[in-house]
Amino acid sequence: MTITNERDLEGMKWAGQVVARTLEVLKAAVEPGITPAELDTLAGRIFAEHGAFSAPRAEYAAPVNVFISVNEDIVHGLPTQRPLAAGDVVCIDVTPNVGGYVADAAVTVAVPPVSPVAARLMACAEAALAAAMRAARAGRPMNGIGKAIETEVARRGFTLLRELQGHGVGRAIHEKPDVPNFYHPALKKPLHEGLVIAVEPMVSSGRDWRTRTLRDGWTISTTDGGIAAHFEHTIMITKGAPLILTA
Repeated sequence: MTITNERDLEGMKWAGQVVARTLEVLKAAVEPGITPAELDTLAGRIFAEHGAFSAPRAEYAAPVNVFISVNEDIVHGLPTQRPLAAGDVVCIDVTPNVGGYVADAAVTVAVPPVSPVAARLMACAEAALAAAMRAARAGRPMNGIGKAIETEVARRGFTLLRELQGHGVGRAIHEKPDVPNFYHPALKKPLHEGLVIAVEPMVSSGRDWRTRTLRDGWTISTTDGGIAAHFEHTIMITKGAPLILTA
């Protein structure tokens, strides 16, 4: 999606605000004893209050309102009935459709007490997202985003999960262009004003960058049991700092 008019801009801003509100409420609800399934139900209520619905459910028949991935699960985790416990690392990935506009964002939080490794891992993923957004400027090459992420993750000593990437978003969850989380020399095409993309670095405390899909057909996990962290925002490209639609 490329935003060229006020209607689309306001539509994407509103979708982004529903994402931000949902993430705010779910983050606050993460505590020992709550189940991912209960968080999913809570997300469904927030969506209904705002006239929104789950884009993954509508587009891909996902059996969820939001994806919740715990510990070694990276993305697309199906919310389970297992209560969260102290030390669990929890990624919440929220993607509603609000009046025909789709915004996408994720955060990773931990159930206290947080281990030093988990704290550093989450800080790494969040810093990688910040670095990517500094590289996301109109006129700069697409591969600058991946280079910024790759550099930051390597600097902090964690493993970049290279099989997973960002994407265009706006009218549907996954649109062109693909946004790799590593430097791809062929992706020299410059970013243009108004382009809407989801930027989402995913990192692991393990050493294997490869992933595996679980038997449920949805959950993507690390292959070596490393815990994962994932941060994401939907942004609109401008000449200066990108407009963060899901903040």
